[in-house]
Amino acid sequence: MSAAPPRDCPLCPRLAEFRAQNRARHPGYFNDPVPSFLGHNVRLLIVGLAPGLHGANRTGRPFTGDWAGDLLYATLLKHGLARGSYLETADDGLELVDCAITNAVRCVPPENKPLPVEIKTCRQFLVAQIAALPHLRAILALGKIAHDSVCDALAAKKSAHPFKHGAAYEMKPLTLVSSYHCSRYNTNTGVLTEAMFDAVVKQAKIAAMPAI
Repeated sequence: MSAAPPRDCPLCPRLAEFRAQNRARHPGYFNDPVPSFLGHNVRLLIVGLAPGLHGANRTGRPFTGDWAGDLLYATLLKHGLARGSYLETADDGLELVDCAITNAVRCVPPENKPLPVEIKTCRQFLVAQIAALPHLRAILALGKIAHDSVCDALAAKKSAHPFKHGAAYEMKPLTLVSSYHCSRYNTNTGVLTEAMFDAVVKQAKIAAMPAI
């Protein structure tokens, strides 16, 4: 199984139709399943929910072009998990260091709300992406949907691994660390502060690279 869906993936009819609508509305956007953003020697995989309509769906790179990306990439740069400059475009030259970023659902969903069947259908690509990273040691899940999808991808019981910000679960050989999603809504309402997010990214880095 490929770790990336094909361009114009037909597996989720509602999402395929939404992509077609967005091609008409926003012909300059990427408007296809957004591929993972991979660094070298990946030890930490960051899993989000889905591409934002005017973020990754526009640029073609996860978390690129919206508020969530502003916070995520600034934090990765601070902790040495990225290098270069984040300029909100896929061709800004930014590089990830020892980490990768993907989404539980690769296509933008209406109102940013994928259906359970769409999450389940797209999980095959998450499973394949995890399997394709031989040095992987930790996963940072951003939000409950990402957390639950990772649990399912690893065949771990969600009842035994409930979503909680800052929780860390040993799933040998991986550690799953979970965080509230770094969305503008969560930061504006105080559900997630920049300090909280900084701490959980540091926690995930230590889990992935304890001796580095």
